Amino acid sequence: MGNTAQSKIAEQKNKALPQLLPANSRDSRLTQLLKPYLPQKEIKIIWNAYEYSLDAHKGQKRRSGEDYIIHPVSVACIAAHLHLDSPSIQAALLHDVVEDTSSTLIEIESKFGSQVASIVGGLSKLDKIHFDDASQAQAENFRKMLLAMSQDVRVILIKLADRLHNMETLEHLSPKKRIRISQETLDIYSPIANRLGLNNIHQELEDLCFKYIHPLRYKTIIKAIKATRGNRKEVVEKSLTEIKDKLGFFKVNADVFGREKNPSSIHKKMVEKHSSFSEINDIYAFRIIVKNLNDCYLALGALHSLYKPIPGKFKDYIAIPKANGYQSLHTTLFGPFGMPLEIQIRTELMHNLAEAGVASHWLYKTKDAHVTELQQQTNQWLKRLLEIQTEGSDSLEFLEHLKVDLFPDEVYVFSPKGTIFNLPKGSTTIDYAYAVHSDVGNSTVAAKINQELVPLRTEIKTGDHIEVVTASPAKPNPAWLNFVITGKARSQIRSFLKTAESNDLVILGYSMLNNALKAFHIDPDNIKKKHWQKLIQDYHMSSKDELLIEIALGKKVNVMVAHQLTAIMDGVKKTINQSKFLDVITIKGAEDMAIKLATCCHPIPGDPILGFINKDRGLIIHTHDCPVIRKFKLDHDRWVDVEWEPDPNRLFNVNLNILVINEKGMLGRIASVIAASNSNIDNVSLEQPDGSTFANLNFVVQVKNRIHLAELIRNLRKIKKINRINRVKSLT
Repeated sequence: MGNTAQSKIAEQKNKALPQLLPANSRDSRLTQLLKPYLPQKEIKIIWNAYEYSLDAHKGQKRRSGEDYIIHPVSVACIAAHLHLDSPSIQAALLHDVVEDTSSTLIEIESKFGSQVASIVGGLSKLDKIHFDDASQAQAENFRKMLLAMSQDVRVILIKLADRLHNMETLEHLSPKKRIRISQETLDIYSPIANRLGLNNIHQELEDLCFKYIHPLRYKTIIKAIKATRGNRKEVVEKSLTEIKDKLGFFKVNADVFGREKNPSSIHKKMVEKHSSFSEINDIYAFRIIVKNLNDCYLALGALHSLYKPIPGKFKDYIAIPKANGYQSLHTTLFGPFGMPLEIQIRTELMHNLAEAGVASHWLYKTKDAHVTELQQQTNQWLKRLLEIQTEGSDSLEFLEHLKVDLFPDEVYVFSPKGTIFNLPKGSTTIDYAYAVHSDVGNSTVAAKINQELVPLRTEIKTGDHIEVVTASPAKPNPAWLNFVITGKARSQIRSFLKTAESNDLVILGYSMLNNALKAFHIDPDNIKKKHWQKLIQDYHMSSKDELLIEIALGKKVNVMVAHQLTAIMDGVKKTINQSKFLDVITIKGAEDMAIKLATCCHPIPGDPILGFINKDRGLIIHTHDCPVIRKFKLDHDRWVDVEWEPDPNRLFNVNLNILVINEKGMLGRIASVIAASNSNIDNVSLEQPDGSTFANLNFVVQVKNRIHLAELIRNLRKIKKINRINRVKSLT
């Protein structure tokens, strides 16, 4: 590459992030970064924060042996490069004083104001609270930081600056810690930087993570890139000259920059394509900065007339910006000697926004509509974080939702009214429904893509027109959790199911407790509020419902709870109205959150049954002769008597194995008899023929009860070509 192109690349690299030098004097790098955009009086306040931080961290050293103050000043330099405001720079200088010194937030607020204290508080870890394990503590730290960010995005901007400097000085830690911190950065911080439009920080973090997670691969690719510069010098120089000449011919005033792709992005492409470095041709890309929007498309036309575009490699992020506000035209061309050239075309404002992202709120004091739209999009994303938080208090679950929400690839779809929704790649119609509104998602029963009905698990694609059909009595299906991918959809579904499950378990627990009370001759109507309060207190529960749920899940034995009530109610007249009790729990046949029909024996009405309390799944119904129950026969406290409700209003699946003479038309004859017996065929399969005269047919049929099944089998036996019929209770 020629000196001009080479210097352009170096210039771009150096402009990306400041050289992080320590601030040992007022003439430091930090001062140089602050002077162009902050008034002197605010810089003076910032230096008061510096003096405070210097004094607080006095005597502290980093792992490298350097004075600790170098770290907060370096973080402040990165924040200053983003042109963050004075409270942000102060918070950057003070971000570790509460965590690592004797200083308190109250003291910070009294000296530097509530804004600074709020940001520092959002950045401080929860070291004084005990957690069950390290992963839970880390998840809680992330949640606290991100919820603080939802109130003030400056929290995460400074946190990203903090993480960037820590990553740049990671070599002083042990290899194990380097990998752990790098993986955490790759999973959380780098995607957040990308989501907020901080392109330079995102790329720097990606490269640093790659360097420490795969050190040998990183060194090999860096070495190969340096060697390739000489080999491809002629091609890059020729491309640069021809692009400039063609833009000049079309009278497009533009700056053209050649740039090398990041080592991490080259490695990703090698992994995706299963290619070696020598097979990756497009390690160079060109960025074209023009004056206005019209010139973007004019430049695109000029380049397409110069080199042939590669089909399917054009993206218009100007017409449909990315979720983080990014705008640009992307195209890939067949360059000189057949080498692919990746081109990005954008205006200067688009370029600045691509580099500054959400920080443009401070960087650009402008009425520009796109800046305002970017802020609104960011606020919507932060609002979604709050929605996820309020509907699920588990920190690890919140972190899982966040990781999903940071999925880098996106699709853009249209509502029936033409509104554009951006969702992670791989989203389904259910994800879209929850993106529209939580109530829409909860009541979805069907979906249409481009006016055609599709299954709810169908993945959506960019450009799809989507319409969801809702019904008021509908509710989320637990199976949706197997295919939805957005954090909002998962949290809403889980929240609804938890509420529904709790209601079912309360009813089941109450029924089980009543059956146990019968043995102690206690009438439930005689249990007063004071008795319940004493019982709840004895078991250290927060409510009656919580205790009943514990009984339903088998965590508390119903007989023991009933015995405890006898002690509490000692002196209360123990009378019993036999009509108010059931000897057994009645099973309606319809499964719910608390009652499940065992898949090992597939019970149907008429089968003798037992109920087994599973602490995680509720009450599981087995047949008396189920081989599985033998393992738990001695666990008497977890078995309860159950019976079928008369005439349950539903059909049950039964597996039938039918051995028939293998001749044409047999399947049709069997299906006809099943239909005539008022039964449905849910599934049918044929075992691989072994060359004999017989064939094994496996049917899943739907019947009302055991009597209905017996009638169906009698009718099937009338077919002379059937040799044997067996009901298969276990498929394992």
